[in-house]
Amino acid sequence: MYKVEELFDLTHTRAAEYLKKFMWPHEALSGIKPMIEALGAELPKDEFEHPAPHVWIARDAVVAPTACLGEYVIIDHGAEVRHCAYIRGSALIGCNTVVGNSTELKNVILFDNVQVPHYNYVGDSILGYHAHMGAGAVTSNVKGDRTLVVIRDGSETLETNLKKMGAMLGDWAEIGCNSVLNPGTIIGRNAQVYPLTSVRGTVPANCIHKGHEIVEKHP
Repeated sequence: MYKVEELFDLTHTRAAEYLKKFMWPHEALSGIKPMIEALGAELPKDEFEHPAPHVWIARDAVVAPTACLGEYVIIDHGAEVRHCAYIRGSALIGCNTVVGNSTELKNVILFDNVQVPHYNYVGDSILGYHAHMGAGAVTSNVKGDRTLVVIRDGSETLETNLKKMGAMLGDWAEIGCNSVLNPGTIIGRNAQVYPLTSVRGTVPANCIHKGHEIVEKHP
């Protein structure tokens, strides 16, 4: 299992003080909306526009006119939200992050420099610093039988008591194109998932998930 400080460098997100309250990262999911509301109220008005209730956009961010923004959204400095992106709500989009064409976000924290640039769905998830999801890679946040999500790491299990949980991606995680991260997936720091992979459970830090096997990266 991975604790918050084992997955994320908290110096790369406005959610740092909020995340410090939790041992396990999934515990933060239920409070993202009020956290964004509190952060937004404190943002400097000379740096952030406030175009709608509960929406704050850095003046140097780029948001395509075709993007759809819901409520409780912060788009930080240097971020880019591209054509037809759908930010459903409760989304903290970090500095220099890219949210791409037709990507959908819902109840997420994206650290600085995250890239979800092409046809991604990210729901009920946290993506660490410099995490990247290839084209078409998605998080699945609800089990097929609608039971509560359980995090698995080998023979160990951790009950989340959540019906909706996507994935937790550690800093510098790399997810290959058209991969599916099943509910409760944890990707360790600097870990990599090959394209077209269905991932369940935990991928350790500095490892590669290659189809049906997980191997350590070469030094």
